[in-house]
Amino acid sequence: MTRFWLGGYGPGMDGSADGIGLLAGDAGREATTLAYRGVVAEAPSPSWLAQHPTLDVVYAALEGDSAVQALVRTGDGALSPMGAPAAVGQYVCHVAVAADGSALVASCYGDGRVVRLGLDADGWIVPARPDAAAELRAALFGDDTDPDAPAVTPLGDGVAAVDPYGVGGDRVSHAHAAVFLPDGRIATTDLGFDLVRFWRQVGSGLVLDHEVVLPLGTGPRHMVLHPSGHLHVVTEYSCEVFTLAEASDRTWSVVSSTLSSPIAQVGTDFPAELARSRDGHFLYTALRGSNTIAVLRVRGGGEALEPVALADAGVDWPRHHLVHEGKLLVAGQRSDTITLLDLDERTGAPLGIRHEAQVPTPTHFLPVR
Repeated sequence: MTRFWLGGYGPGMDGSADGIGLLAGDAGREATTLAYRGVVAEAPSPSWLAQHPTLDVVYAALEGDSAVQALVRTGDGALSPMGAPAAVGQYVCHVAVAADGSALVASCYGDGRVVRLGLDADGWIVPARPDAAAELRAALFGDDTDPDAPAVTPLGDGVAAVDPYGVGGDRVSHAHAAVFLPDGRIATTDLGFDLVRFWRQVGSGLVLDHEVVLPLGTGPRHMVLHPSGHLHVVTEYSCEVFTLAEASDRTWSVVSSTLSSPIAQVGTDFPAELARSRDGHFLYTALRGSNTIAVLRVRGGGEALEPVALADAGVDWPRHHLVHEGKLLVAGQRSDTITLLDLDERTGAPLGIRHEAQVPTPTHFLPVR
């Protein structure tokens, strides 16, 4: 049997999930069923989940509560909190864990904060100093506000982000996702300021290394690190996938971009997750709006992408999807359903919906290890 921890939105985020759920189904490529087994840990809107690399510990982004909760597996299908939630930033929507289990990074959509939290040998979150947030705000803004100053937002350990286009007005920083890179640095997206940022871990915090500026209004959301070393970034507003590569001086830059689908409708479609096949030959993104799955083939040495297929997701507002054992699982946030789609091994294209399950406001899958 294949099982998944399931994140979702609760009443505080206009959803019906009461916490982290459990989804179970047949194992293998011939899997035909999925079933929701109920709540395994009560939590307020655990919209994103991340697994510790070696321990039976899961970290949940409690989006509405602006906190991250560590939970330990206590049974065949049960999770128990490890201490109190750790405060991070407003509307934390993503959590990534370092490959060595030493730290996690939380991305906060509401206030743009990128927060590093240390983890101890047992997976517990190391408490941050209680006065750190106040010190950060004082260092950035002081006692007075200059109405003519560029738009800034608190990030990491005392780093101020400036809108690269100087637009101001309604443009606000929205950190959305993080990826730990092989060299120990961390890449994060800022959907509001059209940036991909690269951070160095210094002591217990983060220091901004450099930034890659994407075209105005693209809205970088999620990322996939390809086996070739390229970083693929999907944009929520322009329906594109940008490919970034690292140069010999260790700086990153854009090497290509392509529409997720030739018939994607900018302003109507809003890409969500970006996932890849195990062999790295294909990427998948979901278009919320038309409720479709767009397939892109990875070309060359990973630096180029080609749209090859578009298929019905079978759900309303496909918030997250996951490639697993030759199939695609898709979470429909607004339809309260999950679909299981067959994939063509040769072309990467979805072949049709094999199964549908009813679940409460799903937002994220995490395979149970």
